[in-house]
Amino acid sequence: MPQVSPKLIAVLAGAAALIAGAVYLIGQGGGNPGEEGRSEAYAALDAAAAGEVANFTPKPVPTALPEVGFRDRQGRETNLAAFRGKLVLLNLWATWCAPCREEMPELDALQAEMGDARFEVVALSVDSSGPEAVAAFLDKVGAENLALYHDPSAKANFTLGAFGLPTTILISPDGEELGRMAGPAPWASEDAKGLIEEALRLYAPSPNS
Repeated sequence: MPQVSPKLIAVLAGAAALIAGAVYLIGQGGGNPGEEGRSEAYAALDAAAAGEVANFTPKPVPTALPEVGFRDRQGRETNLAAFRGKLVLLNLWATWCAPCREEMPELDALQAEMGDARFEVVALSVDSSGPEAVAAFLDKVGAENLALYHDPSAKANFTLGAFGLPTTILISPDGEELGRMAGPAPWASEDAKGLIEEALRLYAPSPNS
């Protein structure tokens, strides 16, 4: 067997010690401060997902969303990028979805109370019918505060990996997914407002705070 020089042994031992030290620091939270901050934000958002919104699942690491295009009430093309700078609660729904009918007034009330320059509820219909049917539905359920957005191709479902309706995705001002919920929720409840308030604190703090 060939002999290994003492110098090589010392180098290998030093490298092993450095690796072990790095692993220990990461395990103790001594790694990248940005990663530690993201972990704290995830834990805070996870703790806020309680009660009526306990089924909301935050992402351990926010992830960039693919671009999604759709139309507004006037038929003009727009997309998710148009909402950069705001925390967005994106709700994918359809007029034929019974749980959506129950949820829409809740989303409308949330927008009425909390919608401002930092936060917006974006209710995106994926109906294959025209915007007139979507507008009639919103009028029928008394949704007066939600803007009409429509994706007749329903590509948003597949692009965003939403395979059931309703699906609601919380999006950071940077366009990253913070988490989502499959199925309806009482979005005007105190629990839901608490979740949004915590997300605003973490990702879109008030300039005066």
